[in-house]
Amino acid sequence: MNTNPHESRGSTESQQITLRGPAELADALPFMLGFHPTDSVVLVALHGEHGRFGGRVRLGIPRSAKEWPSTAEHLAECLVEGCTRRGTRPDGIVVFLCQDPAPGETGRHVMERLRPFAQRLRTACGELDIPVYEVLCISDGLYFSYVCPDTRCCPPDGTPLALTGTSVMAASAAYAGIQVRGSLRDMEARLKPRASLDDERQRKALNEAASVIVPRILDDPPGPGREDVRDKTLTLAREMLRRYGGQSGATEGPAPASVADRARGTGAMERDAADDALIDPDEAAALILGLQDRDTRDRAAEWMEGPEGAAALRLWGVLARRCVEPFGDYAAAPLTLAGWVAWSTGDEPAARVALGLALDADPDYVFARLLHQACNDGLDPESLRSCLRQERESRAAAAVEARVGARRANSRGARPQAARKGGRTAGTRPGKSSPKPSRDAAARRTGQRGTRSGR
Repeated sequence: MNTNPHESRGSTESQQITLRGPAELADALPFMLGFHPTDSVVLVALHGEHGRFGGRVRLGIPRSAKEWPSTAEHLAECLVEGCTRRGTRPDGIVVFLCQDPAPGETGRHVMERLRPFAQRLRTACGELDIPVYEVLCISDGLYFSYVCPDTRCCPPDGTPLALTGTSVMAASAAYAGIQVRGSLRDMEARLKPRASLDDERQRKALNEAASVIVPRILDDPPGPGREDVRDKTLTLAREMLRRYGGQSGATEGPAPASVADRARGTGAMERDAADDALIDPDEAAALILGLQDRDTRDRAAEWMEGPEGAAALRLWGVLARRCVEPFGDYAAAPLTLAGWVAWSTGDEPAARVALGLALDADPDYVFARLLHQACNDGLDPESLRSCLRQERESRAAAAVEARVGARRANSRGARPQAARKGGRTAGTRPGKSSPKPSRDAAARRTGQRGTRSGR
């Protein structure tokens, strides 16, 4: 089977890598996704005679076995429909089930427990007339095949995964500059609230802000209260961008980095803590509540690239971590903005993680659903970036025109006032023309009394 690691980004440069057998398939999965998919089911489409990797879908493994049949059907349909929209129906599918053992379990226990789910997935794909070539369970550093009957290559007790960085896929990915960002669990943890002594302060600030801001956002029809909230939210957000190193260049915290990039290494938690320290609970609460307004959120989405985008990504991550219970569903807005900025800047793995969490917080959040689908379908974010740039430019042009119009109106209002003042000084009445100066008066002013020019 061949895989092109640049395919999901639409790169014109392709590097073909041939994978042989379950071992190399299992090793390739983190490089395809950009992270180790803990507690996940992943379906990958195969195209053509040589099984070129195409679209993929990932979902958390349902805890209840009762959900497995519907989940299997949903995943198979999503993968096939997504590939078909892009123009190529899959010729085959590879399935991965990734889950760490529970206390007292082994990797083989996990494999056997998930066997009915694996069979459901194979059946769901078969009902769409697409064969499943391989189903692998990855658990406890081992991989197991549900398909291969040869115990020499796929023993019942599992086969150890290749050492990190030793496979052909790892070498090719390193050459191409592709890196694995750690586990999905670690990436998600960086966007979720963490239990701390400050939780009660943040909860109190959110309650107080909600009592003031939410009623004004819910004005129907939208009135000055909602507009005032929008203006204050965006003003505060711009101040935060400067604080986090936005366009002004003022950097009071760690250097900007994407959620996924900062997930690597041991300093990620420390960098997040430094970011958290740059905003107090009242500021965070005002921003979180203000972003619940759709128009305000859409305006904030314009901070999507360059230093401004990097600062915004840090800010949205902080706000997502501040959505302590019972305000967990409020995290959908900052998480969606984080996903949008990550996707806009080319970080698709981080985008999928953030957008997935946004949908966990609020499954009906339309903006997150649309972005998640677009990201999974491999669409180019430039079309949306262009729309947002045009919105910003149109608004800026309208503001300039409004200021010019105001100055003209003020100027027109000042002229009649000056004329009225001048008329009163000359002793004339409004509406009457000023008397013409006499010939003698004109001559005295010119100093030429009695001459032709004076007359």
